[in-house]
Amino acid sequence: MTENAPNAVTGFAGLHHADEPLLLPNAWDHASAAALAAQGFRAVGTTSLAVAAAAGLPDGAAATREQTLLLARTLGPGPYWLSVDAEDGFSDDPEEVASFARELYRAGAAGINLEDGLAPVGRHAAKIAAVRAAVPGLFVNARTDTYWTARPGTDGRTRREDTFRRLDAYQQAGAQGVFVPGLTEPHEIAALVHRLDVPLNVLYSPTGPSALQLAGLGVRRISLGSLLYRRALGAAVETATDVREGRTPTGAVPAYAEVQALSRHSVRGGAGTTVVFGRPRCD
Repeated sequence: MTENAPNAVTGFAGLHHADEPLLLPNAWDHASAAALAAQGFRAVGTTSLAVAAAAGLPDGAAATREQTLLLARTLGPGPYWLSVDAEDGFSDDPEEVASFARELYRAGAAGINLEDGLAPVGRHAAKIAAVRAAVPGLFVNARTDTYWTARPGTDGRTRREDTFRRLDAYQQAGAQGVFVPGLTEPHEIAALVHRLDVPLNVLYSPTGPSALQLAGLGVRRISLGSLLYRRALGAAVETATDVREGRTPTGAVPAYAEVQALSRHSVRGGAGTTVVFGRPRCD
């Protein structure tokens, strides 16, 4: 969402303090973001896995800086708050990370997600502080990977203590939210919420607590991560194999005209008009 919208920063940050948690679906191109916005999602994130997979590159390897920026420029003008998954900022240099964050903000991003990859706490805290200083209007969501890629042999107590230590440092560095993907145990979620001064973001898991249960535990942001992208890939392959094997594909399929209506011209429509799969709705 571009800066011609008043109180852009306050608007996105405010979604983390509303009556219900922010359910953040993650898009990978204009059509997926526009379709989600058309269904009423006020904020959309990106997913680094989809960005990397689309380019044939590995995720989490700092290989997709330009692709991430290009996607931000594509989605930034959309009618939603945009949060960009920037891996670790694509550099160990805090000033370079801040420079990249500045480019994302100019593209229309309202938030950035920065992961530590279990790197030294001080380094990641320095990145957060640099981004906050360089781009005060960008919501910084600091991710720790203590539950996502735990080191072999790490026991539960050590992991919890490491999580507390890292998130305390990231809060002090200025992070406005913290993200702990892989955290699914209700009692651990509740304990972390109680300890934090900023909103807790968790990654939704089909085998973990429901969105309603997460809300009851105090979670303020629920990300879908790469789930939508992976389901879309699965549906594409399933459809192709169904046709090959003589089966009729099942599942929801938008019509050609509905997808065409997601073009920038159609989605923008006119003043006060939102296009929902080809059917204008005036708000």
